[in-house]
Amino acid sequence: MAIAKNTICVWYDKEAEAAARFYAGTFPDSAVTAIHHAPGDYPSGKTGDVLMVEFTVAGIPCLGLNGGPAFKHSEAFSFQISTEDQEETDRYWNAIVGNGGQENACGWCKDKWGISWQITPRVLMEAMAAGGDQAKRAFAAMMEMKKIDVAAIEAARRG
Repeated sequence: MAIAKNTICVWYDKEAEAAARFYAGTFPDSAVTAIHHAPGDYPSGKTGDVLMVEFTVAGIPCLGLNGGPAFKHSEAFSFQISTEDQEETDRYWNAIVGNGGQENACGWCKDKWGISWQITPRVLMEAMAAGGDQAKRAFAAMMEMKKIDVAAIEAARRG
């Protein structure tokens, strides 16, 4: 068993396996790689319950921990998924929001487990990296959006 040097640990109440399976079915280069059951009782579970789930999201190693209701998610942590075009943006956005999630502003949404996601077209990041008026116009356009509209960002870049 190879253990990654750095792994993102995501706390769930008790649905780490369901979340990991959803991510694996939604994003390329994603998989559930191991499920570990509790060897003994713990504050929010019993012997044999799913305690940890090893998974990858777009190639990034993660560990889902079923730690109980003690901690809640916030936008202070999010997965940012870079997309190539509107079709890919729509596919991921609709998968997350359409599976019990919720829309937020500026390309952010939350899945039904409360994890924040940024579905970010490359054209937006390229505009921000370009700086100057291009970045200002793209940023102003983005501030009016929930899901990012690629054509509107491209138009804003052009002025």
